[in-house]
Amino acid sequence: MLCADQNFDIAQVIRFFRSKPGELMIYYELEESEKSSSRGIVEVCPDTNRITRFLEKPQDGSTTSRLASVVFYCIQRDTLPYMSDFLRLLPQATNRSFGRFWEWLINEKQLDVFGMKLPTGFQLIGQVGLSDYTKWLTHYSTKQHNSSAVPITCRSYARVGLMGNPSDGFNGKTIAMTISNFWAEVTLVESHTLVLVPHPLNDPTEFGSLQDLFCISRKEGYLGGLRLLQATCKKFYQFCSKQGIALTKQNFTLKYDTNIPRQVVRIHSDTSTLKIPILWFRANFILNVETDELFITAGLQDRVVQVYEGLVYMDFSKKLMEEQGYGNYVPMDMSELPLFWLAFLSDPSDSGRIHSNIRQRWLNGEPAVVEAMKSFAELTDQARMAIKDRDWSCLARLMDQNFELRRSVYTDDCLGPGNLKMVQLARQFGSAVKLPGSGGAVVGLCLDQARLVEMRQAFQEAGCVFCVIAPYNPSASTVGGQR
Repeated sequence: MLCADQNFDIAQVIRFFRSKPGELMIYYELEESEKSSSRGIVEVCPDTNRITRFLEKPQDGSTTSRLASVVFYCIQRDTLPYMSDFLRLLPQATNRSFGRFWEWLINEKQLDVFGMKLPTGFQLIGQVGLSDYTKWLTHYSTKQHNSSAVPITCRSYARVGLMGNPSDGFNGKTIAMTISNFWAEVTLVESHTLVLVPHPLNDPTEFGSLQDLFCISRKEGYLGGLRLLQATCKKFYQFCSKQGIALTKQNFTLKYDTNIPRQVVRIHSDTSTLKIPILWFRANFILNVETDELFITAGLQDRVVQVYEGLVYMDFSKKLMEEQGYGNYVPMDMSELPLFWLAFLSDPSDSGRIHSNIRQRWLNGEPAVVEAMKSFAELTDQARMAIKDRDWSCLARLMDQNFELRRSVYTDDCLGPGNLKMVQLARQFGSAVKLPGSGGAVVGLCLDQARLVEMRQAFQEAGCVFCVIAPYNPSASTVGGQR
């Protein structure tokens, strides 16, 4: 047996075997040129990783599976006597093979046999000569020597909560939108050792002076993005091991970059690190990195909208979450959107210093909090209709109601003087305004373009950063929400 990648992780395979109450069989997905009739084919339950059927070199049409055994098995000690039983059943040596043994063990004896998938191809399975091995070893060595490491870069855009937040962690409903003004990206390139590169600004390890350390720590905090990369890699390895996906021993260097101010939106786990095809699954995975590995209190809204991208309506009702494990996520039409704006504090140190106990109050069933979360959901449904009808005046009113509802439940002390100052300033110019996330920034909708210019100047004079939002529409040819 010759593996296309000779460095797959045997230790991971053994750990997976020890975690299962049965035997282990390694399999891979056949390449287009390979015929299923030349291999032992397995059918695997995707939920349990249990092999439900084994077919030794099946005839065409016998199965739709393209998953092939690679003659790599882990057998429990108590199962070894079955080999003697099998040999007694087949006195003719010509019928004795491991493939026939597993076919008998799985299909007839119904023993628990689990599968682990290798993300690579296999060649030379069976009776071959030394010259065959030499040829393929030379082929793979030349291929690895000639292939240069090509960096892979993925970008994820920041989001703003337009309606409903902060009810995503309370079985509520929200509408959020990705924006191209701010982003985070990761770059991965193959390397001899696994390296996580600290960001020069967000993960500083050298300072000009003690005063520099004090100022940077006061403004940016102590935790940069490096822990996010490390936690994501750990969680990914853990997930693959649990799901029966064997990984190669190829190493990589992973680095990140971002222009997102901490107070605008906290992208706790950079969604660009992993590009997993099933979108709702990616969102749940990212949230688990935060909650399970980093113990961050977080909801699904940020992760869902950054995975789906664009303008997304999200329903996190208890019934949906319990029945299917995720909510109802609906992309919305982004054409002809009005101009939203975003402002944030250049120094957010005085914003929302008092920690909210809102979640505990909700878990305790406090009527005011429970009703507020229901009201957030109702406002979101109304906002969805307003966007559909292009009724921007209605949407502006709903945004103001969203803020006042949040203010009534969280109180001014929790929201912080910086946030309240920005809200008050926006309302002086007749603009709708609300908090787009956890605090330190405000998002607004000003339908009077002349006053929008005046408001920008007022915010800048107040020491805030102000920008007109450029929506990121993944289905459009250009950013900005226009096709």
